[in-house]
Amino acid sequence: MAKITYIEHNGTQHVVEVSNGLTVMEGARDNNIPGIDADCGGACACSTCHVYVHPDWVSKIPPSEDMEQDMLDFAYEPDLQRSRLTCQLQVTDDLDGLVVQMPEKQI
Repeated sequence: MAKITYIEHNGTQHVVEVSNGLTVMEGARDNNIPGIDADCGGACACSTCHVYVHPDWVSKIPPSEDMEQDMLDFAYEPDLQRSRLTCQLQVTDDLDGLVVQMPEKQI
């Protein structure tokens, strides 16, 4: 289980525990965290679960794959270094303390 901090665009923080094996997107969905729409349900077929990973975590998470990179092209104001789709981040104990920030909007 990992404790993950989700920060809304307005600065509101939500710290929740997410079970191993779920994705960071499922953690947001299951805890009713606003700002992650997840329209495709986690199939990496949209960009509505886009977040900015805190700079301290960028090198600690697995790199994104080509499909995720392709979908990030459709995200609102993607950051080449920090943008990720939460549906592609699987929770493990290694993600304990992860901090992600939602963009102003999801598209």
